[in-house]
Amino acid sequence: MKICACRALILPSLFVLLVLLVACADQPVQQQVKSDPVDMSGNWELDYARSDNLQAQFNSMVRGLRAQAARNANDRSRNTVGAAPTSSQERLLGLAQMAEFITESQLLEIEQSRIAIRVEREGNFSLSCDYGPDAPQQIDYGLGSERCFWDGQQLVFEIRLPDGLDIVHRLSASASGGTLGIVTTLFSRGVSEPFSLRRVYRRYTPGSNGYRCTETLTRGRVCTTEAQ
Repeated sequence: MKICACRALILPSLFVLLVLLVACADQPVQQQVKSDPVDMSGNWELDYARSDNLQAQFNSMVRGLRAQAARNANDRSRNTVGAAPTSSQERLLGLAQMAEFITESQLLEIEQSRIAIRVEREGNFSLSCDYGPDAPQQIDYGLGSERCFWDGQQLVFEIRLPDGLDIVHRLSASASGGTLGIVTTLFSRGVSEPFSLRRVYRRYTPGSNGYRCTETLTRGRVCTTEAQ
């Protein structure tokens, strides 16, 4: 009699559990939907006041090379072969000039969808990225390769060129959406430290007039009044 009583209690409990499981199975599964990427679309103009100064960045790295050379001055006495400081500075100058070339664009026009983005840069090559579910992980051009991806709220372009030169662009928009920052970093086998330059852009209306400025290693910043 006791066994029957226990079975009488267990069977209704199992029935209730099965009913609950069936009810849960009938409900649609809530799949996690990936959030939309950060919106960077629009027209942008370079803000020199907020951007890094190219000459100052170069001078800072030269001072770092000289300090490193001073710390390694005793290496030669221990028969350690190292590159001459002047040679390192020459290679650094080449890296800075390359950074000057690939970051000189004053105007950007960005078209963006949920799965792709294209950054048109004035006077320079555009940056395109397909980050949809079927996008390739990496594109090989034979003489180099490129890949792009979202790293949190930042869009990253990694470009690998011959002779050990790598270029990385990191794009990030401000919380208000009014400014766009691009940190460009160049890596070279011939230079011990990478060279980074941060450019800040602000939204603008195409067709407005204002100052057009150019900043170079040799002439500094030169501004003229032109149509933008």
